[in-house]
Amino acid sequence: MSHLSPAVTLGLWVAKLRRTPTVLWRLEARLKGVVFQGTSEFLGRPLISVAADARMVIGDGFHCYSSVRANPLGGFQPCVLRAHAAGAELRIGRGVGMSSTVLCAAASITVGEGTIFGAGALVMDTDFHRPSGEWGWRGDEATCRAIAKPVSIGRGVFVGARAIILKGVTIGDRAVVGAGAVVTKDVPPGYLVVGNPGRVIEPQQAVPPLSNPPGAADKNR
Repeated sequence: MSHLSPAVTLGLWVAKLRRTPTVLWRLEARLKGVVFQGTSEFLGRPLISVAADARMVIGDGFHCYSSVRANPLGGFQPCVLRAHAAGAELRIGRGVGMSSTVLCAAASITVGEGTIFGAGALVMDTDFHRPSGEWGWRGDEATCRAIAKPVSIGRGVFVGARAIILKGVTIGDRAVVGAGAVVTKDVPPGYLVVGNPGRVIEPQQAVPPLSNPPGAADKNR
């Protein structure tokens, strides 16, 4: 590092130190019932909860960035991972990365290997509330579960910053969700979805298939 300025050198050392608490946040997640299937890296403390009789499984090579400086756009909130209701399942594949991302499952959310989420992306499989009485709203755990519809996100998907994926949606392998898109319908493999409400567009050229083993891209970050 002798060719680097003192400020850059200091920044690199600070970055290394910021990775030290990974073991603590991983331990906390395990105590809450999370099942890890390999290595993981946490920058900043995420919000994680697993309801009774729910399940959360995280694959190898997982990167979860919750700190303010962990993303070029800035992390305005920690990552939130919730298996929110009894019987819910949140399953994250190998080599998945996220920054300030929310995944909240009342029924089922699955994320395929190599998929990455931009800053502030939000995925939820329930509306959380439904009308109750003349003007009220009901939002207890049983309601969340009753109105939930599974979400499936394929392999090698890119979910742009501030995008929202709503209940009942299936996104195919190598699809791209544009920044700020609100996805309410299925997206075929390799397609692009943009806008609010989301509009599916066939890409101008084919997206290359997965060519690297899971987690390989993360090692080069």
